[in-house]
Amino acid sequence: MASGWRALRRRILTPNTSEASLSVRGFHEKSPAARAMLETIGETFLTGYAYAAEARVPAEAEECLEKLPRQIRGFAYEGAGMGFAIRDGLPFGGNLVTQFLEGRARNHIYMVYVGVGWALARLPRFRWVKASAAAQDPVLRWLVLDGYGFHQAYFHTDRYVRQQYRHLNFPWPTGGPTSYAGRVIDQGIGRAIWFVGGADPERAADLIDAFDETRRPDLYAGAGLAATYAGAADLDELRTFKLRADQYLPEVAQGSVFGAAARFKADLVMPHTTLAASLLCGVTPAEASELADETRAQSFDRSELTSYEQWRRRIASGLVELHRAIP
Repeated sequence: MASGWRALRRRILTPNTSEASLSVRGFHEKSPAARAMLETIGETFLTGYAYAAEARVPAEAEECLEKLPRQIRGFAYEGAGMGFAIRDGLPFGGNLVTQFLEGRARNHIYMVYVGVGWALARLPRFRWVKASAAAQDPVLRWLVLDGYGFHQAYFHTDRYVRQQYRHLNFPWPTGGPTSYAGRVIDQGIGRAIWFVGGADPERAADLIDAFDETRRPDLYAGAGLAATYAGAADLDELRTFKLRADQYLPEVAQGSVFGAAARFKADLVMPHTTLAASLLCGVTPAEASELADETRAQSFDRSELTSYEQWRRRIASGLVELHRAIP
């Protein structure tokens, strides 16, 4: 009976995999290979979500997640983060995300926090406190808003990408600053634009450049992260994206560091990760991870900037210093 209830819970809570189809979403199709990769990523996210929806305890889902191919496993952990956050936010929910992060998911903490943001997009606002209770890291908690932005741009593309809807004074996290939240949501929108554009650098750049110039730095940062973590672009295409980024290349580089570091921490580095990191931020995934860790470990001042924004700026400055040191 218990296993039957869990299977029913999985069917009720999990979206249909057709939701990941580029044709259903109305996204650009660059090539059959790129389409297959982007759709596989979406389907893998939903697979991870389904594991979390059905699992009795997080460790049970973890065993299934670890059997997935390395190239796409991180997206399944992201989906599981969403699934457990949804369950935490429902009546009689527990602390499943916290338990999840006590296991191997701690190596995917960036992705799990992003998954929590997906959950906020699907839950009523009065459930947000419970759903996001595990996102306590004062720096990384902002990644929840990246996930929220991605979800909105992915599922509400007309409003968030083509009509360029912008959040002002977003009511999360509690204690703010609410004025900064919109910027991180834009980083998630930029990450989604890589998918909306079918991993076509020209199409992605065209979409970003249609936004007000004040929003482009964060949008390009998100796209740089997606190009590095998700991939689906070859060397020439990455070069094109780098040229199109132009004055926003420092933001692209910072996003690329995030993407490379996330894969390195989880031991999921793939050839496309190394290629994108080398071209977009000029470092190896190992160096990107070291830079992210070192700059996050430093103390943060009580300025008007959030600790997350200070961290991002330190990464960008660190890249400049690294490149100066290279003969």
